[in-house]
Amino acid sequence: MTELTRRRLLATGATLPLVGAFAGAANAEAPLLGASFARHRRFKIGSFEVTTILGGTTPREEPQGIFGMNVTAEEFAAVSAANFLSTAVAQFYFTPTVVNTGAALVLFDTGLNAAATTAALADAGYTPEQIDIVVLTHMHGDHIGGLMREGTPTFANARYVTGQAEFDFWAGQSNEGFEANVRPMADKMTFLGDGQDVAPGITAMAAFGHTPGHMVYRLDSDGAGLVIFADLANHPVWSLARPDWEVRFDADKAAAAESRRRVLGMIAADRIPAVGYHMPFPALGYVAPGSDGAEFRWVPEAGQLMG
Repeated sequence: MTELTRRRLLATGATLPLVGAFAGAANAEAPLLGASFARHRRFKIGSFEVTTILGGTTPREEPQGIFGMNVTAEEFAAVSAANFLSTAVAQFYFTPTVVNTGAALVLFDTGLNAAATTAALADAGYTPEQIDIVVLTHMHGDHIGGLMREGTPTFANARYVTGQAEFDFWAGQSNEGFEANVRPMADKMTFLGDGQDVAPGITAMAAFGHTPGHMVYRLDSDGAGLVIFADLANHPVWSLARPDWEVRFDADKAAAAESRRRVLGMIAADRIPAVGYHMPFPALGYVAPGSDGAEFRWVPEAGQLMG
């Protein structure tokens, strides 16, 4: 077969398609759409199906007013530069997690508000009515904000689980968010201590400091494990990697640092994946030993859990 080359086509006077000539003009007419994220990430841990959902993301200015409050501006800037981070603004993420055990659909934390969380659930294929158990890792506003919608429970068919120490602390405070969202659900709540189970394969672990009763949760299914560590560490570099860097939102900064070191050390030693509520979405990764002054290193999941 005779090969039609560009030279032969030109020699015979044949006309070439003008796709290339017009492609630039056509592309230029497409509108700019802005930054975007997928709203969920689903994977398996043993026989459990786990889905992280993006309940919101927002920038925060002056990140050293939040992280690394006990280090110099020079050290904060050097660590930030080494990790390609701005010292002017940080991006915050809010990531509830859904676990389908096969027997129950469990939601960990309810996000900033009901509208955002239910929209993210819908994107992942769930309705609020399907949630069987709502677990509150702690009672800061960005974790309890989605419990109620206009005075009505968002998750009408759910029972609620939280740490006893956490509930007792907030019940003794004057806090508008607790009164509006948590106290109305108190008669439907089960209260846990360290080492007790939410459901088979889901175990509470005390990690106090961020709040007086902050809890993390370990999943174990068919020999596989995962830790949902909530607000134990709120940033992969400025908090997780350097557990002694103080975080403004930690109620007891020394206790929070001790909890970070203990729980992150366990995750790293067991080489299991983890979900962090404020880690960059999809909030899923591993914890490894650090270097260059960092005690730990956040390693985002890179397809290991696609199967």
